Amino acid sequence: MFANSVSYKFSQRFRVPAKQAYKWCTNYQPTDLSLMNEEGQRKIRRVTEDTVILTETLDQNGKRIRKIKLVKLNPVNMSWYNIQILGPNKNSAFIYQIVPEGKTCSKLTYTGFLVVYSKVGFTPKRIKQIANHEKRVDANAWKLLARAMEKDIN
Repeated sequence: MFANSVSYKFSQRFRVPAKQAYKWCTNYQPTDLSLMNEEGQRKIRRVTEDTVILTETLDQNGKRIRKIKLVKLNPVNMSWYNIQILGPNKNSAFIYQIVPEGKTCSKLTYTGFLVVYSKVGFTPKRIKQIANHEKRVDANAWKLLARAMEKDIN
């Protein structure tokens, strides 16, 4: 089994002040998956004030997929990361940071370090295709989350 590394980045603007955006993004709820048009269940376990375990069971293309994510929060920098410790992309890491844009807006910067397991190593072209696909899927999810956040806060 080969492990292939795939990296990608994007940003998402919010019409919400940075501190409020950070608080909203890191206030995990069982219903969060539905905000991203995902079907499944999410369980949240707060280990410490800055450590959360998310256990997600998703229905994707007729299959049930289970993911466990370790989330570490850094409120001072308005950033957090999650490491997938169980699931199809085990050992993948995702880094998030909220950046102020004036007093009333902010921006999420997102970096994904995806690990994709396969029977063969991927070519650079295939890695780029996967990166573009993952970027599109995750960016679309964050557009939906931005809408929900702006509705909740404004």
